[in-house]
Amino acid sequence: MEQNKVAEAKEFGSLLLDVGVSLLSSGASCSRIRLTMKRLSITYHYQAHISIAPKSITLTLNDEDDNAVFNGMRSTPSQGVNFKTISGISRLSWDAVENDLSFHQVRDELNRLLALPHYPRIIVLLFVSLAGAGFCFSFGGKLPEMIIAFGATFCGLFIRQEAIKQKFNPYFCVFFGSLTASLFAGAFIKAGLHINFEHAFATSVLFLIPGVPLINSFTDLIDGNILNGIVRGINALMFSMAIAFGLLIAMIIYNLN
Repeated sequence: MEQNKVAEAKEFGSLLLDVGVSLLSSGASCSRIRLTMKRLSITYHYQAHISIAPKSITLTLNDEDDNAVFNGMRSTPSQGVNFKTISGISRLSWDAVENDLSFHQVRDELNRLLALPHYPRIIVLLFVSLAGAGFCFSFGGKLPEMIIAFGATFCGLFIRQEAIKQKFNPYFCVFFGSLTASLFAGAFIKAGLHINFEHAFATSVLFLIPGVPLINSFTDLIDGNILNGIVRGINALMFSMAIAFGLLIAMIIYNLN
């Protein structure tokens, strides 16, 4: 009987760590990760003690008698943004609470969520490019500038995706994307056409802005997760510097003021 409890705690602890690391690697804030993990642990009558580092999660589980029955740590090599995974795991945790799901059911559903395919690449390129054109319009750009912003965003995102596939450093991937987009937009300014393309040039790199890390940095600091908030803030600052360097080099190449 005691061995069954130990095996059960080990199985659940491993599942809970997988949930936490999946959320962390998908761009969830520390508070969301902690709340989701504790919701599941309470559902299965465990008390979870969770420590979240910038790239790892440490977990200790106590049983109903306050005895430690599981200790473990899991790390993630990379982080991105995947709202589909975050919302899916959140719904899964509530399903476990309301429908009394077993460990195996939760594990199967988690594996299904993690195996979901991403949107087709061309769809991502087209819709992000449309968003770039929309940003250009919001800043006062006309139709020619919106078309340039669309093309610049498309090319910049394509190069960034290719750099990620080649396993370049994430900051260099952003730099390459920024440089490509700004070179594309700047070429029309340098061509000497009698059209104002400054709005297209300025908005061509907005798809690279690290919005989620900036928001998570702020919320983590507010929630008292100081270390994670500082790390995410510095990470977002590094991405912003990579964007700025790409723009700067394009301006130097084209001799733009």
